[in-house]
Amino acid sequence: MPAGTCHCGAVRIEIPRKPRALTSCNCSICRRYGTLWAYYRRGTVRIDCARGALDAYAWGDRHLKFVRCRVCGCVTHWEPMRVAAHHRIGVTMRNFEPALVGPLRVRRLDGAETWNWLD
Repeated sequence: MPAGTCHCGAVRIEIPRKPRALTSCNCSICRRYGTLWAYYRRGTVRIDCARGALDAYAWGDRHLKFVRCRVCGCVTHWEPMRVAAHHRIGVTMRNFEPALVGPLRVRRLDGAETWNWLD
């Protein structure tokens, strides 16, 4: 399983496979976080950290919460606020080694206005 960590190493994320493509979203939060998202079914991603190592932020309609390391502040992933087994989560691939991320296709999503793909 490919794995990445936050900057300080307090949070480790394992994904089931290398993503096929990444999403660069221009919504108000994603452009500030500078994320590149990969999506997985909820139960297939493993997040290892000590109890209390994570913090979360949600705003607006509160459909998603963005999770980050409480120590270094790196965003690690987002989760839906209302959890169901079939839901997916977004993992930011910025916490993984550049060799894994570099050759992947990056799709641009207009999350700021239209929710359409820009490419």
